Amino acid sequence: MTAAIDAHHHVWDLSVRAQDWLAGPGLEPLRRDFTLDELRPQATAAGVAAGVLVQTICVPEETPEYLALAAADPLVAGVVGWTDLTSPAVADTLGTLRAMPGGERLVGIRHQVQGEDDPDWLLRPDVGRGLAAVASAGLAYDLVLRPEQLPSAAEAARRHPGLTFVLDHLGKPPVRPRGPDTWAADLHALAALPNTAAKLSGLVTEADLDHWRTDDLRPFVATALHAFGPRRLMFGSDWPVCTLAATYDRVFATTRELLADLPETEQDEILGGTAARVYRL
Repeated sequence: MTAAIDAHHHVWDLSVRAQDWLAGPGLEPLRRDFTLDELRPQATAAGVAAGVLVQTICVPEETPEYLALAAADPLVAGVVGWTDLTSPAVADTLGTLRAMPGGERLVGIRHQVQGEDDPDWLLRPDVGRGLAAVASAGLAYDLVLRPEQLPSAAEAARRHPGLTFVLDHLGKPPVRPRGPDTWAADLHALAALPNTAAKLSGLVTEADLDHWRTDDLRPFVATALHAFGPRRLMFGSDWPVCTLAATYDRVFATTRELLADLPETEQDEILGGTAARVYRL
């Protein structure tokens, strides 16, 4: 196996900025600083050479800070940042970000769509103009959303064929059943569009945090493999959020176990090749 790429991890420093989302119940273990220096030995031990640092909150100051980290640390091969897609100046803002130190490591943009009340937020005309600007800048767009928002994501991908949409956490499938759902059908509908990809990330925290097993995740990974294929799937740890349910090493080892029946070339795609290609690392 070649060195892997972690396509989805975070860091934060609570002395710089509060992470308001950490106020939720059960998130107490995450209410501290998490740094690249803490991540590095864990990634190295797992055979992960580099990663994609992904935004956590929707404020304009965070992305320049992440780009500065990328400029100083080879562990960060790419940054998925945030900017206001609804702003008339979004194209200029993206240009400014690209011109900053580390700006060449900006590979994508993400917004917390999962927090929007409007299930069709991605289809708003002002958001559509922002997505077009992201495409023109040569960046990808990460989708972090609730399962019921998958249909609007598919429609957005249809409307913007020149933009690559990357689905984070497989769209948060019902690893813990929550009643009838259309996740699998909606995932296939999104994957039917050639400008889409997805991350095998965040699944352990969708499972029973204290008692999950690899087999709990297996049907969802199998569905994703059938829908996207290995050349449009990528590994992501979702560190440090994953630590609510598993160590970095266990997340990586579980992913390897779930992919063990695939040819080595297909495993290599998911463990690094797809991320390198989609994010142009």
